[in-house]
Amino acid sequence: MFKGRHFDQSIILLCVRWYLAYNLSLRNLEEMIAERGISIDHATIHRWTVHYAPLLERFNRRKRPIASRWHMDETYLKVRGRWMYLYRAIDSNGDTVEFWFSERRNLAAAKRFLRKALKRHGRPERIVIDGSQTNREAILSCDTTDRLQDRSRRKLKPIRIRQSAYLNNRIEQDHRAIKRRVRPMLGFKSMASARAILSGIEMVHMMRKGQAQYVHSLQPSLAEQFDLLAA
Repeated sequence: MFKGRHFDQSIILLCVRWYLAYNLSLRNLEEMIAERGISIDHATIHRWTVHYAPLLERFNRRKRPIASRWHMDETYLKVRGRWMYLYRAIDSNGDTVEFWFSERRNLAAAKRFLRKALKRHGRPERIVIDGSQTNREAILSCDTTDRLQDRSRRKLKPIRIRQSAYLNNRIEQDHRAIKRRVRPMLGFKSMASARAILSGIEMVHMMRKGQAQYVHSLQPSLAEQFDLLAA
């Protein structure tokens, strides 16, 4: 994974982890590393992050099961001056269920996000949304398709939908952790780099929540979890 790199693996992982986990700009990181006697251009740190952040998706293999009640919503981020949309869901315990970054905020995007979540985590008992009729239609459509395609002989109950802006404050608060980290980046330069970096930020966010199966027994630090996944 690190073969042929000019810098040591520990330096690369340190830069990538700091950039994903803390409210730092690339130039902040460049200065901080320079204080340790290492000269690294901020553009190099950005390339490392785009390349290695998606590898943290391995976390999903070690993620503990989520609860059966979800909260779904989307928030917005800028890519090359244009607003794009980050679809997210958390469960009733506040744990991250799934996320999907989309150029558009429409029925197709909402359905793509839900299909991804249902495939990875199974069917929830209930999904709480705000007043979005698009998200409601996406849930009804995906739920119907999922029940029609089910080959088990048990009768699946429809997913209950609860529309309440007040009850969905839980996920609105969770959005803040992601947006707080993205703010110093001053927007993304491309959709590809945005998807890569956001996936890393979401994985680090899940690590901080203690969503790994091994957390309760080992209680590893964020740095230890990061190194374990990147190894």
